[in-house]
Amino acid sequence: MARYTGPTCRLCRREGQKLMLKGRKCFDPKCPVQKRQYAPGEHGQSRKKPSEYGLQLREKQKAKRIYGVLEAQFRRYFETASKRKGVTGDVLLQMLERRMDNVVYKMGLATSRAEARQLVRHGHFAVNGHKVNIPSYLVREGDAVEVVQSSKSAPRMKELAEFAQARTPPVWLEYDAQNLKARVVRLPQREEIDIPVQERMIVELYSK
Repeated sequence: MARYTGPTCRLCRREGQKLMLKGRKCFDPKCPVQKRQYAPGEHGQSRKKPSEYGLQLREKQKAKRIYGVLEAQFRRYFETASKRKGVTGDVLLQMLERRMDNVVYKMGLATSRAEARQLVRHGHFAVNGHKVNIPSYLVREGDAVEVVQSSKSAPRMKELAEFAQARTPPVWLEYDAQNLKARVVRLPQREEIDIPVQERMIVELYSK
């Protein structure tokens, strides 16, 4: 599958804020977003005020980059959300939050969503006792997500388990640090999704 392979920090600079794409590096004082607070490229420091369309596009790009989703897949998420009950923007973000790689990241067992994606692809996690290696797998209410037994003793997983202890999981996840397991207590609500995106503008963009 196609994916972005360029400098990750460039994406944050383009959006003008930290998207937490590089894990611990994002907390470093030398973070490129802090050192160069302008868009990348030759004309990064002289960009004009964006139009309404430009603002809507930026919100969409921001959401895609935070969750690591490409355009075609993101549009499918939107189309699915628009057909379901509820506010389309809220349903869209709820679906993105339910992605397997995002759940692993929210458990604290990855320093970034990109690392979580890689861990899921390598088969280190299971849902309800069945190994899942698809990062886009959507968990449901009541699902139990856990590290497979064979991976619990891996050095990197032990490091991440310690890292997870310093993080607070969202209220919709019930995390068991001793067993490296989490249960989806309920689906996330919009006020519990802490990403800097105005989903209303994304809906307006796709509704044109």
